[in-house]
Amino acid sequence: MKSLLLALGLALVCGAQAVHIPNKVEGLDIREVAGTWHSVAMAASDISLLDAESGPLRVNVEELRPTPQGDLEIILQKWENQKCVEKTILAQKTEDPAVFKVDALNENKIFVLDSDYTNYLLFCMENTADPERSLTCQYLARTLPVDDGVMEKFDRAIKPLPMRIRLSFSPTQLEEQCRV
Repeated sequence: MKSLLLALGLALVCGAQAVHIPNKVEGLDIREVAGTWHSVAMAASDISLLDAESGPLRVNVEELRPTPQGDLEIILQKWENQKCVEKTILAQKTEDPAVFKVDALNENKIFVLDSDYTNYLLFCMENTADPERSLTCQYLARTLPVDDGVMEKFDRAIKPLPMRIRLSFSPTQLEEQCRV
């Protein structure tokens, strides 16, 4: 009986520590993702990450800029103290071209799930530092209006993930929130 309880406890601990991110982009070319993007939809494993305008991961990605070192600068707008604040996050390259290490927003990994480079980019941010892991995913569109087919692709991509909340935005809703 003690062995069974020990095995069950170990299985629960190991299971809680791994979030499998399926189907990352193979051979991502970060030079091709450079430029302007629009946040269209978000999903999160924890409702508190996105539930209010000031949710810690409710951000509007505006631009992606590859660096000469192969890293990726992410320029975004975030609602803080009743106003929008522009932030730049450095996502450091790893051995996997579709995975980046990040030391901002309490996140430490970004996974690019899918992109056709000219229309859409689907990515997730994973926080593995907290006792309870969190996962947030976004659908970015290169131009507005957005493609319903890509929204379906986003929904399929996040379906196997532990998402608790999903938000969709009108094409300019997040951008209008941050206009002065």
